Amino acid sequence: MPVRGPLARLLLGLGLVLAAGLAVAGGLALRPAGLLAVGLAAVVSGCLAGGVAHESRGNRRAVAEATWRAAGMTVAVLLVLSGTAVLGGTLLTLLVAGAGIAAWLAVWLLRGRRAPTGRAPGAAAGSRPVTAALPPVSSLATGELGREWVRTTAALAGRLDVRTRQAIVARRQETLDELERRDPAGFARWLAGTPQPGSDPTGHLRHGDPAP
Repeated sequence: MPVRGPLARLLLGLGLVLAAGLAVAGGLALRPAGLLAVGLAAVVSGCLAGGVAHESRGNRRAVAEATWRAAGMTVAVLLVLSGTAVLGGTLLTLLVAGAGIAAWLAVWLLRGRRAPTGRAPGAAAGSRPVTAALPPVSSLATGELGREWVRTTAALAGRLDVRTRQAIVARRQETLDELERRDPAGFARWLAGTPQPGSDPTGHLRHGDPAP
């Protein structure tokens, strides 16, 4: 409905003004030791958020953004709770904390529902599947099968969505089956040597064109 947007913005603005007033009151009421504790909590939360962003994205900009956002949010929340405790006591502080957690959960759930489902998680926009338009392994020469095994090993080391990873694993299984079918003895020698991940198995196998 058309009233929904302006009303939501009005309530958000009032909430921000109220939160800012409580944060100012909380900051003025805190002693130096309390302010130091708030700062330490901000540093810890910023480091944790930055570490999570580094593991999931590996982007410096994303890490920096996650770090300062988490640190700033921690400071704001602690100052608001401090101001609420000064002005309203313990009961009001608990009510405000509960309302804040409920609001955060509601926003998180709404974002989860609006997230695009057309792509598997981790798929980059415009990315091309690693196994797209590949010839069947039965049409490859034995040397090409070895290179296919090395190529797919390197591909699995990257960040892939679930469907692409499953397709690569299936391609590798087909490659192994084809190598074993062409030269069972050589394939067994390769396995017996405890090969390193990504090693070319065709050094132990007969080379040539696909078997009929």
